[in-house]
This record gives sequence, structure tokens and C-alpha cells, in this order.
Amino acid sequence: MAMPSIVRAGPEFDFKFATGQDPSHPNNVHLRAALDRVREQTNGRLSIRLFPANQLGTETDVLSQVRNGSIEFLLLSASILATFVPVAGIANTAYAFPDYDAVWRAMDGGLGQHTRALIEKVGVIAPGRIWDNGFRQITSSGREVRAPKDLSGFKIRVPPAPMLTSFFAAMGASPTPMNFAEVYTSLQTGVIDGQENALSLIATTRLYEVQKFCSLTGHSWDGYWPLANRKAWARMPEDIRSVLTAELDRSVVDQRSDVAERDRSLRTELAKKGLAFIEVVKPDFQRALASTSYFQTWKQKYGDNAWSLLEEACGKLT
Repeated sequence: MAMPSIVRAGPEFDFKFATGQDPSHPNNVHLRAALDRVREQTNGRLSIRLFPANQLGTETDVLSQVRNGSIEFLLLSASILATFVPVAGIANTAYAFPDYDAVWRAMDGGLGQHTRALIEKVGVIAPGRIWDNGFRQITSSGREVRAPKDLSGFKIRVPPAPMLTSFFAAMGASPTPMNFAEVYTSLQTGVIDGQENALSLIATTRLYEVQKFCSLTGHSWDGYWPLANRKAWARMPEDIRSVLTAELDRSVVDQRSDVAERDRSLRTELAKKGLAFIEVVKPDFQRALASTSYFQTWKQKYGDNAWSLLEEACGKLT
């Protein structure tokens, strides 16, 4: 005889998952798919509601809420997580990764494992592999950035991230840390001269409306770590935790592919919207950076262990 189905009044675990990106961003498209599969595979025991576009606060605010348990999950860029877990910022090392193969060798390998272990030491769980934020490019309105000298005195918004602030300072720019929610208006009013982000974010937040040029510097890679409140994670039984981790990692494969493909196609799309692309000579920027103390400074701060894991994936950094 068939067993009667179990009717639940509601989910056993009803959690919130915050992101900072627009609902149409690949993060939210693929995260929503993962959360739908989790609900189905756990027979409704775990329901996680998605709150995109900083609905629950800025990324730094939400990180505090995840730490205190008022929000259970967050997708947070490594650059901002670095203000809380410094080693997370090593993924943003300027001109470290020549391509995606090097990125995933590091972040799915030893460097990613090292970072996750240190995240969990400070009371937050990283329940899955890192998601892709793409390689960062510089946009501007009044100045064309074609060579390192064009960054001199350039007032550029950066996330509150030590590694990116350090890079632009080393290049002679004037980095201005700012939460992303303020960026559009600050560009529109001329409070800042430009900003830097991956093409996916430039497109979904319509920054092309307030910027004229995009310099393809590819100066830094960034990713998004899925984070969970430790107590909320511990409350779930192992079988539910396993389903959630598996489905997040299933969606991260799709998200990475989507971001990489969008970066290739968005140049055409954004050009049609009026954004002029500038091809820079990356080795010129790399040489300018190598002439500073940038790499030596960060190697000392991160330590030989973390730095060697980075160089195993991308080669010697000098």
C-alpha cells in the first residue's frame, strides 16, 4: 500500500538569503533556481527566501546581520568580506590571474580551501564554492583611461576593500571607498570620476547611463562567497545541509558559465547603449604596478602560506 504523504503546515526552517545585485543579475537567476530545487528536494522542510538588490541593507550591514543571526544567508563579494576576513581579499590581487583557468585552479583548489577554513574560524560558514564576479574594468565619463598615467589623481570609487584601495593608490589614483548603493548617484553628480566593476554589474545597474568610457583593464578578479550564520547552519540536520551545499555548487557551475559568456556578449550590447570601449595594453599596467611595493606589501600581510597557494595557481608575482 502506498504510504500517505506528509502534509506540513509550513517549513521546518524558514530562512532569508540576501544579495546585493539586481534581480536579473546571474547571481540571483541561478541562486533562485538552487533555492527552488532545495525546497523541492527537502519536501518543503527548508524554505529560503531570496532578497536581492540590497533589500535588507547594504552589503556591510547585511554581513553584520548574518553574524548576529537576524539574516541566515548572504552572497558577499570577496573584496568586501576582506574587511572581516582579511585573507579573502587575496583573490583580488591585481594582475594575479591571467585567465579563468588560473582563477578556478586557485579558488576551487588550495587557496579556496585555505580561505574557507579561515572564514569558518571567525564564526561564519562558507557552505559552497565561490561564485564568479568576473574581471573588473574601469569606467569613466570625463577622462579616457588608456595608460597608467591616466589614473593619476583619478577619483575612482572602490568597494570598502583594502586590496583594491591599495592597487589604485599604488597607481597614483585617488581611491574612494563607497557602498555600491551610492555609486550611480555619485557618478551622476560628479562626486567621483569613475568606478570599476565587472561588465555584468555595469549592465544590470545601468551605469552606462552615467559613464562614457570603459577601459578593459581586467585589473582584478572578484568572486562572491556564499555565507551562512553558524547557529542557523548548525540547527539544520546533516541531510538538509548536504542538499543545500550540493544545489549551491550545482548552480555555481551555471553561474560561472553565464558570467563568462555575458562578459563576451555584453561588449556589443553596452556599445549599442553608448558605452565606448578602450583596449588598453595590460602589460603597461602590470609593469607600472610591479615598479611599486604593492606585491611585497601584500605578501608580507598575507604570509608565505597563503601567497604560495596563490602563486601555485597563477605563477610568480613580482
